[in-house]
Amino acid sequence: MFSLVGKTAVVTGGGSGIGQAISKVFAKAGAKVEVFEMDEAAAKSTVAEIEADGGRANWRKCDVSSEADVRASIDAVVESNGGLNILVNNAGIASIGDAISTTEEEFDRVYSVNVKGVRNMLHVGVPKLIASGGGSVLNMASTVSLMGIDDRFAYSMSKGAVLTMTYSVARDYLNDGVRCNCICPARIHTPFVDGYLDKNYPDNREEMFEKLSAAQPIGRMGKPVEVAYAALFLCSDEASFITGNAYPVDGGTINVR
Repeated sequence: MFSLVGKTAVVTGGGSGIGQAISKVFAKAGAKVEVFEMDEAAAKSTVAEIEADGGRANWRKCDVSSEADVRASIDAVVESNGGLNILVNNAGIASIGDAISTTEEEFDRVYSVNVKGVRNMLHVGVPKLIASGGGSVLNMASTVSLMGIDDRFAYSMSKGAVLTMTYSVARDYLNDGVRCNCICPARIHTPFVDGYLDKNYPDNREEMFEKLSAAQPIGRMGKPVEVAYAALFLCSDEASFITGNAYPVDGGTINVR
């Protein structure tokens, strides 16, 4: 079950955190994984770990906010692998601030990666999926796509857009063999969380870590691999009847409060 043997998967932001976990799980399931990443060292580390475990992977430097960059990278993937079967739009950046404190520059920065970046990947990638006989798109949304939290104005905007783009793609390409879903994680323990705590709470880091963990009803943060296994299911043939859905991987954050 959940085999991806014979499939080519692109994972944006696959060098660390959730993207790295998805890349490794997909490779373990048999996919050839193409990591799109701006951080060369992180990308090479992910590819090395996959290959050391017997998997197949490659990485390409790609700025998802540039349509030209995306087109060149996806064209190279298709040329190298003969097609594209899975597209995971995971790359994204965070932002802290409300409607008053968020500057125009900050808003545009978040939009360029989290919204335009997903748009670019869909615009270029979906035709390749169709040409390959269909496939699966998985977008990384967030619990903030579905609920409000403090001081995440621009980030929430961007993830709300990811959710509605998911619905649109699922509807528009239903008859082309393309499924499109998104995952809505709550707080996941990634390097970003550690960096955020180190920067903002150096004197009471452990206390804040516990506070952030307790915000999930289950009492802890999620692990990147827990999101990756949900991604594996949604991109596998076992999920062939599932499209246009948002899957919370959230420790009960949305519905168990």
